[in-house]
Amino acid sequence: MDINIGINSTDRVKISDAIQTLLANTYTLYLKTHGYHWNVEGPHFQQLHLQFMEQYTEMWTAVDELAERIRALGHYAPSSYGQMAKLSTIQEESGTPDWKQMVQTLAQGHEEVAKSARQVLRIAEEIGDDATADVVTPRITIHEKTAWMLRATAS
Repeated sequence: MDINIGINSTDRVKISDAIQTLLANTYTLYLKTHGYHWNVEGPHFQQLHLQFMEQYTEMWTAVDELAERIRALGHYAPSSYGQMAKLSTIQEESGTPDWKQMVQTLAQGHEEVAKSARQVLRIAEEIGDDATADVVTPRITIHEKTAWMLRATAS
């Protein structure tokens, strides 16, 4: 069936592509945060173990909402880690950094996700896609607040 939601085909491609990058960044940061949750050590273990769990749980919910928005726009969401890795501007890492580097890396990751969410929001505003704006606006707030909390933890 044809899609007739008040957003033309070209604009749906443009916004879907931007959401795919946001989705990939969120998913990559989710995986990194979950790995840190498993492997964190040091004097702040308990606090960080719980903090990381709260963060990855929140992102797990977000990736589903982002993928479903892509589908509502008539496009397929990336569905493999290979696709996510190609789209993401957040890099994988190998090894296990110390707790302070984990916190700093995650703060930078949340900042990157906030930036990609802001790019999606600008496109959504430009094309009049209120539904995408409604999905993305809280993402900016959540990631900026999380980055701030992580920066405060690493100080």
